[in-house]
Amino acid sequence: MSALGCGPHYEYAIEEFCLAKFGLEMQELDQKNWCSWEDTVELYGELTNCTYLVALKMDCFWPNQLVDEFFIGVHNHYFYNCSLSGRLLRDPPNRILGPFIAMPILVTLLMTALVVWRSKRSEGIV
Repeated sequence: MSALGCGPHYEYAIEEFCLAKFGLEMQELDQKNWCSWEDTVELYGELTNCTYLVALKMDCFWPNQLVDEFFIGVHNHYFYNCSLSGRLLRDPPNRILGPFIAMPILVTLLMTALVVWRSKRSEGIV
């Protein structure tokens, strides 16, 4: 019952307190870093916590439909152009990529050497 009674007031409060602060902090970030989880995780966590604390103070349930709609709006505005994983797409570091390249090459060379070695040994072949 209390969740229904505080709907418009709760919506106004999270927009004025939480979203305003989040918007200012996101504007301080370079827009190309908005999709970088490392750069936005703390800001996003603070936004989530803010919506929870306002709900707690206003005796509302959390999460609720207003919070869901609020975060959909946040994502549509700030994260609409990000990949599904929320991370910027880039190649992995060389220390990770290197073994994935070197291992098939080494296996191919080893198998080739094994075939050549076996073909030169004609023992037991009739």
